[in-house]
Amino acid sequence: MRQIVDLHIHSRYSRACSKNLTLENIDKACRTKGVDIIATGDFTFPDWFEAIEDELISLPLPPAPSPPSPLSETGEGEKKDRGELYTLKSAEDDKVKFVLATELALIYKKGGKCRRIHICLLAPNIEAVRELNKYLDKRYNIRSDGRPILGMGAEKLLEICLKIHPKFLIFPAHIWTPWFAVFGSKSGFDSMEECFGKYTKDIYAYETGLSSDPEMNWRVSELDKLTVLSNSDAHSLPNIAREANVFDLKVISYDELYKVIRDKKTKAGSFLDYTIEFYPEEGMYHLDGHRDCGVCFTPEETKKHKGICPKCKKPLVIGVEYRVDELSDRPKGFKLKGASGFKKLVELDKIIAEALGIKSRASKKVQIEYQNLIKQAGPEMEILLDKDLNSLRDLTLPGVVEGIKRVRAGNVIVKPGFDGQYGVVKIFKDEEREINKQPKLI
Repeated sequence: MRQIVDLHIHSRYSRACSKNLTLENIDKACRTKGVDIIATGDFTFPDWFEAIEDELISLPLPPAPSPPSPLSETGEGEKKDRGELYTLKSAEDDKVKFVLATELALIYKKGGKCRRIHICLLAPNIEAVRELNKYLDKRYNIRSDGRPILGMGAEKLLEICLKIHPKFLIFPAHIWTPWFAVFGSKSGFDSMEECFGKYTKDIYAYETGLSSDPEMNWRVSELDKLTVLSNSDAHSLPNIAREANVFDLKVISYDELYKVIRDKKTKAGSFLDYTIEFYPEEGMYHLDGHRDCGVCFTPEETKKHKGICPKCKKPLVIGVEYRVDELSDRPKGFKLKGASGFKKLVELDKIIAEALGIKSRASKKVQIEYQNLIKQAGPEMEILLDKDLNSLRDLTLPGVVEGIKRVRAGNVIVKPGFDGQYGVVKIFKDEEREINKQPKLI
């Protein structure tokens, strides 16, 4: 069964995040988007964890495998060890499942350098989260922000989590981002081993981040054995599933999801089919530069200037493409045999906004057209990925249909992002605006 999965979002308790990020609103947004499994985000924050406990209920576990686990003749040991997905108590059905998840910021010294990395955690059940939160609350400040800053190393985090429960899933977030990432140019490492030490074997996946795609990561052979994950890191409801993962799950459970990520394919036949990607140039750290100076360089230009901004004479912020070049042992365009696929998308409301010639995706006119199309054609992901274009022509403007067609074909123009500034995706040329405003057919 196809399951669209977003494993990294935030709650209303994280800095610079929308106050609309409640569990009920996340559930509604996922139904509109067509997301099947969504991260709770921020489970270390006490108020949010209280909401998780109060508003979510565990999804009934699928039947236990037979024969029972050797941990117990009755299978009770295995039942206790199994993970859980959750649904909203007030929801009309269990279409949307929640997985307990959070992102942690680690700041510490290793190898004589200050390291700043972000790590994603998936937890198997409420009890495991409760025990981890109790440990962290005694030693660190987890009450100031939904994404807390912890003064501990990555190896220590792995040790703590896996001691609490063996099915904690830990993976590095947006691995190339300059400031807070395992391979970040400002404070990261040059290998997974350098970061995770003896616990490298317990890292089964990594997150591409918005500024890279799987093809860029295939250039680094060290990553071949790991599962590629792409997630939204959403700070608001509209950004949920702007990047996501499309799994074929034969069993809908935390354990099956865990096994797919760990082993790439399970005995039941589940696997990761493909990831949904931003155009990496649209990510805010794709190229190098200085936003305040208006300087944006390709890796070649950066090397020509020896990494120095020609305007302010200070070091440039080195972006993702440069860093991939730096650590790669394969050429651009390398195709990893047997790897899961990926599809680059642009969110539906952005397509509508451009078709209408409106700058803001949040404008009333854009949202009316968006909701109208969702109501008639189904969830956003089905429209972007699956719907026959001819079936959409009677439901929306010609420009919207053409926009979806071009995005599917990769026929877009992207002005790259750099130094914290998002890139800009253009689907239409200025002279095409009028044709896009033609009324829908009756």
